[in-house]
Amino acid sequence: MTKSPDLSPDERRLVRMLKALGSPVRMQIVTFMAEHPTCMTRQIVASTPLAQSTVSQHLKVLRDAGLIQGEIEGPATCYCLDPDGFRWLEQYLPAWIRRHDPDFVAFETTPRAGQRR
Repeated sequence: MTKSPDLSPDERRLVRMLKALGSPVRMQIVTFMAEHPTCMTRQIVASTPLAQSTVSQHLKVLRDAGLIQGEIEGPATCYCLDPDGFRWLEQYLPAWIRRHDPDFVAFETTPRAGQRR
């Protein structure tokens, strides 16, 4: 049995987020949700070639990683991106990279026209 490395809570959170985003299907779902700020499960399912149960499994991974939020509305769930999760990722990832590569130049942080920070 291989011993897993000791990771800080922030590093474990980063691993969960990157693993969640590492799936092409989950990346497609996140992209769809970014273009449709609030959407019901059935809309997300319709945007993929997958069965509802498979999409639900992917949504659970994204929710557990802190990248999306879901609110139950009757028999369905309304989903949106979790802004706190993406803000954390935007701040933590460049800092983590800089710790390991002091020459790293941070990602663009200037908001685009019409965006608030």
